[in-house]
Amino acid sequence: MNRDELRTLRALEAIESGEVKSQRELAKDLNISLGLANAFMKRLARKGYFKISTIPKNRVKYLLTPEGVREKSRLTYEYVRYSIGFYREIKEILLSLFTRLQDEGVQRIALYGSGEVAELAYLFLQNTYIKLAGVFDEQPDGREFFGHKLESYEELANSRCDYVLLTETEDVQRHYDRLVHVGVERDCILHLRDQTTGVSGRRQKEAAVFCSQLLKRSKRRNGQHNHNTGLTNK
Repeated sequence: MNRDELRTLRALEAIESGEVKSQRELAKDLNISLGLANAFMKRLARKGYFKISTIPKNRVKYLLTPEGVREKSRLTYEYVRYSIGFYREIKEILLSLFTRLQDEGVQRIALYGSGEVAELAYLFLQNTYIKLAGVFDEQPDGREFFGHKLESYEELANSRCDYVLLTETEDVQRHYDRLVHVGVERDCILHLRDQTTGVSGRRQKEAAVFCSQLLKRSKRRNGQHNHNTGLTNK
């Protein structure tokens, strides 16, 4: 499932639920420019996925067509199927990484980021002898992550850990540079792209794109990215 299909699914979901108030809001939700959102919606309209109602005159309303409902159902199925495949791939990558680190005698590892990938990393880490040194985030905001208080990434240089696992999937280079800037040794930073040696470049890119969209969809479903078993506000 590629980026365009994910955007189409999100747009059709928003139209069906009545969330599309304006193309500006949709552009913000899809993280694209207003011009691109306008062209994107025109393309979906040409495919017959929705109709535009101007009743009353001062309000534009998008109405999903039967063709749009069918396309949304197809994309939802693909999304679920891809979700399962993505989970399996991430699981394989993390388990392989943690097994290798354990065999190398690594004792402590820190996580940078607090999204779904970080949650998976935390859960799989429990099956090893490696200890979690802490969870660090760009905006900790006093939250907790599976009982661990989130700390600012600026504290990572003082953390007593062997490695830092970068679990973010968007702007990876920016996060990497940020860690280096605060004093984390380059050789101590691990991120998922380094672990996908058996995965094609296209597949790596798709996985990163999918993970990014998965996080956004999960945040929308839950209202905020907090889980009773994981992340909570204090």
